[in-house]
Amino acid sequence: MPGPLDVFRDGALAGRVALITGGGTGICRGIAAAYARLGAEVCIVSRKQAVLDQTAAALAAETGRAVLAVAADVRDPDAIGRAVQATVERFGRLDTVVNGAAGNFLAPAAALSPNGFRTVIDIDLNGTFHASRAAFEPLQKAGDGLILNISATLHYQGTPLQIHASAAKAGVDAITRNLAVEWGQFGIRVCGIAPGPIAETEGVRRLAPGGVTPQIAAAIPARRFGAIEEIAAAAVFLRSAAAGYITGHTLVVDGGHSIARHQLGLTP
Repeated sequence: MPGPLDVFRDGALAGRVALITGGGTGICRGIAAAYARLGAEVCIVSRKQAVLDQTAAALAAETGRAVLAVAADVRDPDAIGRAVQATVERFGRLDTVVNGAAGNFLAPAAALSPNGFRTVIDIDLNGTFHASRAAFEPLQKAGDGLILNISATLHYQGTPLQIHASAAKAGVDAITRNLAVEWGQFGIRVCGIAPGPIAETEGVRRLAPGGVTPQIAAAIPARRFGAIEEIAAAAVFLRSAAAGYITGHTLVVDGGHSIARHQLGLTP
């Protein structure tokens, strides 16, 4: 059986230049690997340069392509602006931004501090806006720009212990729709991906204490947790010419988890 990325031809993303926030780890590392493997130039952005440098070296070994690593906090508009500038200076252009930087933790609403709520909003929601706004001019110049926002399914129904992340991701989905309407005239598409439970990610480790059990996986209609490569494949598709008329839409990739969770009594 071919893997999720094997269906794409070699060089499918040749000529593309992508900046990926949160690219040092997890799902966004997987997207960075997929983009580089298929020929794109990639800049990964996160707060810790040491983590980024390790990831960039590993990605270069895996894909045979050098990856730019720029430390920046998406909560700081000036810092993410410098990361955009560094990407353009290195590669000459920028046509893709993947907004994947995120923060989350389990917390009852009654015990959640204002600072804890604000921090998640600042990273997930404000960070998505900051990176999108900073990249507007080079994306406009590219003529076929894409902003790809990594969302979630938490806010599709009420999710216990996740009011902060749910509020942030609902806002991210609103950014996707609104920027698609405003920036379509400039040749910029804006899409989202809402992953479900994805194995071997920090999200699952934090939000499913005790690990991925067969009982939890069995409650997902697909009867398994997703793989990072499956989210990366969706990100490749949305960057490809096959998705050229898709904008303002958030693609749910969750094995049916979000539509079955309420009736199955599942938490995230």
